[in-house]
Amino acid sequence: MKIKVHIAEKKKVQKKIDTPFIRLDSFLKLCDAVQTGGHAKLVIQNGDVRVNGEVCTQRGKKLHAGDVAEFENVLYEVIA
Repeated sequence: MKIKVHIAEKKKVQKKIDTPFIRLDSFLKLCDAVQTGGHAKLVIQNGDVRVNGEVCTQRGKKLHAGDVAEFENVLYEVIA
């Protein structure tokens, strides 16, 4: 007997920036993933955010075009 498992595809959001880089906490706010800088700090320090597939606890992490942050099963991609 075969069991089919459906894995939901993650939602993808692309956000354009006009600077060479953006800090992770600022990017989460820009994408409306979090409501405040304090909330961003908390979720990043708790290890709830991944950058390019790896847990990132640095809220000042510089993101460049092509980088992808993941929070609450949503992928946020930086585009130039």
